[in-house]
Amino acid sequence: MSKEHKPAPGEGAWWTDPQVLAQARNPACAQGLTAEQAQAQLQGHGPNRLGQRWEPGLVWQYLLHFRNPLVLILLGASGVSALSGDAVNFAIIACIVLMSVTLDFVQEHRANRAAEQLRQSVMVRATVLRGGAACACPVTALVPGDVVLLSAGDLVPADGLVLEARDFFVNQALLTGEPYPVEKHLGTPDAALDVQDATHAVFMGTSVISGSARVLLIKTGADTEMGGIADSVSRPARAHSFELGMRRFGMLIMRLTVLLVMFVVLVNGLMHRPLLESFLFAVALAVGLTPELLPMVVSVTLSRGAMRMAAQQIIVKRQTAIQDLGSMDVLCTDKTGTLTEARIRMERHVDPWGHDSDRALELAYLNSHFESGLKSPLDDAILASGQRDVSAWTKIDEVPFDFERRRVSVLLQRGDERWLVVKGAPDDILALCTHCEGADPLAPGPFDAAALARARSTYHALEDEGFRILAIAWRRVGPQHDHARVDDESELVLAGFAAFLDPPKASAALALQALQADGVAIKVVTGDSDRVTRHVCHELKLPIIGVLTGQDIAAMSDEALRASVEAVNLFCRVNPPQKNRVIQALRSRGHVVGYLGDGVNDAPSLHSADVGLSVDSAVDVAKAAADMILLRQDLQILHEAVLEGRRTFGNIMKYIMMGTSSNFGNMFSMAGAVLFLPFLPMLPTQILLNNILYDISEITIPLDAVDSEETRLPRVMDMDLIRRFMFTMGPVSSLFDFLTFYVMLQVFHADEKLFQTGWFVESLCTQVLVIFVIRTHGHPLRSRPHPLLTLTSLTVVAVAMALPYTALGAAFGFTPPPAAFNGVLAVMVAVYLTLVEFIKRRLFR
Repeated sequence: MSKEHKPAPGEGAWWTDPQVLAQARNPACAQGLTAEQAQAQLQGHGPNRLGQRWEPGLVWQYLLHFRNPLVLILLGASGVSALSGDAVNFAIIACIVLMSVTLDFVQEHRANRAAEQLRQSVMVRATVLRGGAACACPVTALVPGDVVLLSAGDLVPADGLVLEARDFFVNQALLTGEPYPVEKHLGTPDAALDVQDATHAVFMGTSVISGSARVLLIKTGADTEMGGIADSVSRPARAHSFELGMRRFGMLIMRLTVLLVMFVVLVNGLMHRPLLESFLFAVALAVGLTPELLPMVVSVTLSRGAMRMAAQQIIVKRQTAIQDLGSMDVLCTDKTGTLTEARIRMERHVDPWGHDSDRALELAYLNSHFESGLKSPLDDAILASGQRDVSAWTKIDEVPFDFERRRVSVLLQRGDERWLVVKGAPDDILALCTHCEGADPLAPGPFDAAALARARSTYHALEDEGFRILAIAWRRVGPQHDHARVDDESELVLAGFAAFLDPPKASAALALQALQADGVAIKVVTGDSDRVTRHVCHELKLPIIGVLTGQDIAAMSDEALRASVEAVNLFCRVNPPQKNRVIQALRSRGHVVGYLGDGVNDAPSLHSADVGLSVDSAVDVAKAAADMILLRQDLQILHEAVLEGRRTFGNIMKYIMMGTSSNFGNMFSMAGAVLFLPFLPMLPTQILLNNILYDISEITIPLDAVDSEETRLPRVMDMDLIRRFMFTMGPVSSLFDFLTFYVMLQVFHADEKLFQTGWFVESLCTQVLVIFVIRTHGHPLRSRPHPLLTLTSLTVVAVAMALPYTALGAAFGFTPPPAAFNGVLAVMVAVYLTLVEFIKRRLFR
């Protein structure tokens, strides 16, 4: 559906404003701004981006961490305590809240700052004239008055007027809904109220298909046409695999928290306990059940993963893509540059019958030399085959390459003759030919069924040897034919074929084997022919389980494609929409899909995949759409990144498993204890202290190592496993809590203070030390934790045991326990950890 901007009645579009047009005609504007002028404009207009983001200072960033509803409730509760005269309770709650928030802020700020520095290193840049000299500049730093140089593959960074253009075609479907490229040129059309009629202007977010241009920027950021419609066309970003899992986990915790808090408030109300004390206890219970450090643990873990990936030459633009990469079980990749060396050489040039033909090479050279669109590696190989004298030829016009036609045509003149020279995909070119060259190139013969069969046999034989093929054709046109059109690509004369060799990468075979061994299925999605792709896969020892061509996919419904994608790993001769359909079909079957691409045609698939991967040499459109940028085009570093993603996910899951099982067990015990105890099992401030000490013990989880067994296969956030773990380990923890209750009441005949002290120490010791059991799927004595994790955990246990003997402990309501208590505690902790290890193995099995 068209999304074009139409000015309101009486409103003039900026691209028809006489003052703006006069500015573009001023020769002084063509040299751009000086650095000082650009800086002044930047301060006045702000960064060139949509949805201007408010970037608060450090103080505001810190204060924003207090927006957590539980934090606000705690602060409110501490205020009530202060008003009621309980200054000690107020001070304790306030200090604990400040410690928790500060801890979260410091860790998250450091991690986010490091990750942002990495993202800045691969941000999209534009070539801009500053003081008349061309330089690379981040698109966010562009301002009105800048002159940018655009060429094929670039994203248009802002709205502007064309100053110079050469075969300059732009895809502006994002604004107009029109799928076909529009040629932009100098000069104002008679009527151009609509975007689609403004052939002298370009607009932010559109992409350059072919040619080159010099553009004067008029509008940037929110003032652009894209900025004007951003609110109406924007949709919430599609949630990826990891984000969906975190969302489901949050809902689970929220439901449990509400149920437990309502239960506790109801019971305390029925037992006629003080209202304020009951409220504070319920709030503390909610805080204890909530894994409030989870955002910090996720942020720090992902940021550390991003920095480790940067060391492996992969820059992460979207942090949660790290976990998606670890969960990826299907990688869709193009052939060129990933499976092959991308050092393409033209090996042969033959006529339709398979004989060497200098004529085919000459026409291919003319086409590549005069083509102004996005040069492919095949063009580079043709031009590198040997210098040719083209001085007798003059370019008149061209029809740029697009992925629907899969060919490019240039209209050339030599003397009084005008020729249309076409090269492209063999099947498409052959379908347009009515004649083919023979012994005399200027006296072509008919291209009948026999000639068609022989021509196909010629290029199929070359493809079977692993060559990529381009067909070359031509036709004469009249001397008055000034413009090349798609309609001209008919009744062509087939001149022959150019054959290119792109050898498989030596490292690709090992990387593919490693990825498959680690549970990642490889699917090759390419515009090349199935014969060439089969040859490359055979060289790389990649088993072929099934093949679908673009023609097959076009004939399939979405349901049929979903049913077929599992049994196919080669998708050949596919165009961009078909690539996108393959990605969506795989995702609809529950796969976590990665896509590796670097061209204009790859942008839709990069958006659709769970994790979009591109390379630093890719066109702007692909880099902007990707979640990660590979600085080195090598599947081996991608394999390392997959393992890093799995390690990152493993550490996040450690926190979730430990936090939910221990927290749920303790909070369940507290909720149950209120049914039979004449006093609260733990004071609200003691619960909060227990929680903050436990959180401190887990701060170093992002540094911990992950067992190699846990990185062998892709893993997603399994809510069934989390629920089973929580509802199994939680009651086990509660069992030992109730055993502690029995010991404290029946053996030590504890009063309120001693009971609360004993359970505080037992609760903290069990839930902290169980970290060493739950952090690994294997034997805890064979998997070494990070030294800092060991240090923080044991320190917290020591603090918990020593606290009752201090003045600070007395302030929290603790009292020194009898000496025999420590012996009983040691036995209970040992039995608890042994039982948890036994149950853990059964659950993970």
